[in-house]
Amino acid sequence: MAVVTMKQLLEAGVHFGHQTRRWDPRMKRFIHGERSGIYIIDLQQTLERIESSYTFIRDLAADGGRVLFVGTKRQAQDAIRSYAEKCGMPYVNQRWLGGMLTNFQTISKRVSKMQDYQRMRESGEFEAMPKKEALLLSRELEKLERNLVGIQHMERLPDAIFVLDTVREHIAVTEANKLGIPVVAVVDTDCNPDMIQHVIPGNDDAIRSGRLLCRVVADAVEEGRFILNSRNVAADDGPSLDAEDKAAAQEQARNEAASAAAERESRVAATVETLTEDVSPAEAEVSAGDAAVETTAEEEQA
Repeated sequence: MAVVTMKQLLEAGVHFGHQTRRWDPRMKRFIHGERSGIYIIDLQQTLERIESSYTFIRDLAADGGRVLFVGTKRQAQDAIRSYAEKCGMPYVNQRWLGGMLTNFQTISKRVSKMQDYQRMRESGEFEAMPKKEALLLSRELEKLERNLVGIQHMERLPDAIFVLDTVREHIAVTEANKLGIPVVAVVDTDCNPDMIQHVIPGNDDAIRSGRLLCRVVADAVEEGRFILNSRNVAADDGPSLDAEDKAAAQEQARNEAASAAAERESRVAATVETLTEDVSPAEAEVSAGDAAVETTAEEEQA
């Protein structure tokens, strides 16, 4: 059973790249063509890359590995948080603090500080303090929670990171590369794929595209966790299981996880509105221009 279908990718707008004047030539091999000034991504390659990335993340989770979800732009924040929480993985969806990976010990100290403040707040210590001091601590705690709440249970460096928009999250990608941490990322036509170990060519701006690909990664983690738990149950049953029995147990776990994934896919497909395969040039331009509009709005607010 395929992880996702071509229809789902089309409906989510995963094939829309950026305008032709905004591109990275290193993405040429993933581009199918151009239409109305918009690059169209080769979804056949996207499907293949999704399958390989899914397998990588599933196997990593099956070995007890952890994946850090990263996506801080506005249209990615909800999907990153909700799907990371769904599969029990850490996430960063507000601001990437420099050194989150390369200076992890210092970041861990700030997380500990945040947790101390949280305990003080819950125990009522803030209420017993002078109002000014309590206000200052409350503001500091709010800032710490905004930036660190997603990694408060990340006690060690992740085994991989999943990134939406490698241009915006270039610091996270650079830190991961420096430490040899594999990067799985949705790579749009304006990105450099050479820094990414597991490239998923696709639209990193549209909300539906981001949610679909976050769901794929979360499903891979959940399937891996299912396999891991099944292995642990088999091990607890006693050391008498031989290699053939263990292989059979793992195969059964994979089949059950695949059935669960197929059921999830059916529910998702049933709720997705049917779109015509022939997308109008105007719609394509609006979808592909999301990033430019978003950037302009943020600059005006700044």
